[in-house]
Amino acid sequence: MKTLHITLKKSPIGYSIRQKRTIRALGLRRMHQTVEKKDSPTIRGMIEKVSHLVDVEEVD
Repeated sequence: MKTLHITLKKSPIGYSIRQKRTIRALGLRRMHQTVEKKDSPTIRGMIEKVSHLVDVEEVD
């Protein structure tokens, strides 16, 4: 199964509470922090909603 490296590249300050909660649910707490998540439709959907705030890399 693929793994995704998700990095917070832009602050969620000034964005909706829904986007802030999505960032928090992904496990991101501070700028330039990177988390590893297993690739799934749920995670992909969350990333799509906050794609302007995060960077994503696929790792095998």
